[in-house]
Amino acid sequence: MTTAPVHNSAPRHAMWPLYAAGFTTAFGAHGIAANLGGFSEDAVTSLLVLGGLLALYDGAEVLLKPVFGTLADKVGARPVLLGGLIAFAAASALYALADSPGWLWAARLGQGAAASAFSPSASALVARLNPAANHGRAYGSYGFYKSLGYTLGPLLGGVLVWAGGLRLLFTVMAVLGAAVAVWAARAVPAVPPLPKARQTVLDLARRLAARTFLVPTSALAAATAALSVGVGFLPVSGAAAGLGTVATGAAVSVLAATAAVVQPAAGRALDSGRLGLRTGLSAGLLTTAAGLGCAMLPGLLGILTGAVLIGSGTGLITPLGFAALATATPRERLGQTMGSAELGRELGDAGGPLLVAVVATLTTLAYGFAALALLLAIGPVLMLIGQHRRASASPQ
Repeated sequence: MTTAPVHNSAPRHAMWPLYAAGFTTAFGAHGIAANLGGFSEDAVTSLLVLGGLLALYDGAEVLLKPVFGTLADKVGARPVLLGGLIAFAAASALYALADSPGWLWAARLGQGAAASAFSPSASALVARLNPAANHGRAYGSYGFYKSLGYTLGPLLGGVLVWAGGLRLLFTVMAVLGAAVAVWAARAVPAVPPLPKARQTVLDLARRLAARTFLVPTSALAAATAALSVGVGFLPVSGAAAGLGTVATGAAVSVLAATAAVVQPAAGRALDSGRLGLRTGLSAGLLTTAAGLGCAMLPGLLGILTGAVLIGSGTGLITPLGFAALATATPRERLGQTMGSAELGRELGDAGGPLLVAVVATLTTLAYGFAALALLLAIGPVLMLIGQHRRASASPQ
């Protein structure tokens, strides 16, 4: 086992398992979630049970990601990464072998808990294995493969469920988790935990309340909210306009693919100095808000334009947000910061669709899109006001 230096970029072969871990968590989340209520013999037929299973996975992530992020700082991110991947494989195998509806709950809870361990650990390792000057590029690549998991998960999951039911899908998840764990054990170097001063609860609260944490985390949460709304509600808007499932499915694929393509380019632009963090995050939020505005327009043009702009905006925000967090965080606290930031994203993932659904229920779906667009547009305005106040307060 080798120990990685923290001042040079890790070799590419050491980064690939981390990208695969990002793909695994995204594929596991969307691949199963999109097909639990499918047409196989073992599919979930009760809406109440389906909602419970979806909430179980997300609830585990909300509660446990900060915990495992802190653990990664104490014992090292690599052991938590490997343990999470192994636990993900074991939880997936549980239902694949047991084939019982009761064990499906346990398997889904286990998958959510395991993803809570290896997802923030992988994010922390991306930062630890690369110097600050390469964080944008590294997180852009990590986000690209995670977006691939979100894009391919429903499609490949659907094929697997069609071919062999949920058990086959969970079997593939088990094999994938185990394979990535073995790959990471062989290729990812040991990154020992760094010595750190004792931290009180007040110290943690102050650090999480600082602008260097709140601004990028809020932007990441907003991006995730818009992405979830696009994936969930653009097909509804398309169906209302008389479009078929192929057209609405293509729109969702365009959204996810655009986000995947934009992320590496945004990361490279950040590292080269062609794009600043504040400018990039503001542009990403405004682009995403514009996409939600376009989604208000009826017909295929509005849906596709909205999908492209939402994908572009979220693809711009994601690598910049994580790079900003990694740069501003003491290296010995990276796991804790990434876990807390992931919590913010999970809240956005749940809060965005909930906001749009509530507003749409009271009015129409177009007003739901408008409400989230307005909320996202407020972010750049607040950044501009804060920048103006700091400039005014600084001595001349």
